Amino acid sequence: MSKFKIMTNTIFITGSSTGLGKATAKYFASNGWNVIATMRSPEKETELNQAANILVLKMDVTDSKSISAAIKSGMERFGSIDVVVNNAGIGRYGALELVEDSAIDTTWDTNIKGVINVIRGILPHFRSAKHGKIINVGSVVGLAAAMPLASLYAMSKFALEGLTEGLYYELKPLNIDIHMVEPGGFKSEFNSNVKLDRDAAITEYDAITDKIEHLLNHLTDDQLGNIEDVIDVIFKLATGKTAAFRNLVGKDSEGVMQMRDAMPIKNFLNTILENFS
Repeated sequence: MSKFKIMTNTIFITGSSTGLGKATAKYFASNGWNVIATMRSPEKETELNQAANILVLKMDVTDSKSISAAIKSGMERFGSIDVVVNNAGIGRYGALELVEDSAIDTTWDTNIKGVINVIRGILPHFRSAKHGKIINVGSVVGLAAAMPLASLYAMSKFALEGLTEGLYYELKPLNIDIHMVEPGGFKSEFNSNVKLDRDAAITEYDAITDKIEHLLNHLTDDQLGNIEDVIDVIFKLATGKTAAFRNLVGKDSEGVMQMRDAMPIKNFLNTILENFS
């Protein structure tokens, strides 16, 4: 049994070039796991590809052919995949009226269709192996849209919650587990990549846009959670030390949900709005 466990101790991670994905890849590798670290531009990676038990592969979650190729290469290298972490995603903040159609499509294609593409790509292997585990990285914003100008991002993360919950029912009978991880804010490159849309001809959104932009650009370490806490939850799910379906991570994430559960939705919405007035 021990030999079998070692052979199948392989994790497949999307969005591994920076932030949570890269840190998760390093952590699992340091704990003896085989890691398939996927990213759109592997030629730029100089650290992960130095580890013998990390396979860095080119993959775009919006391209099903690249997903199939990455899964095939990972299987050829390590023999099996038993955990998939859907981490790749993009943040898009701004007034919905100002967002270009292409930005809406990109957010959906990456944050939702990308997850669907990866899951559909790995399921034939999981069904054949009669086991597997999928860990979807969402956000507390997918449970409570607790910030203005987050409608597009919240849409994608709410949809991820529904997708994951719906998949639970069809995958559990196949001995395939699926879980959600919902962090609040944590230290990573993610916030620096957030884009806020503006239009010089439409000034009605400028005041709230200024506030959100300042918030995102001036978050301090004591306002953010630790990326290590998110990785710890992912590791516990992967190793079976916890089997929770939904996993809030961080004091801000837990605090938002406590407030959301403690009051009627109208009161919650008005309280959030007042915080940014």
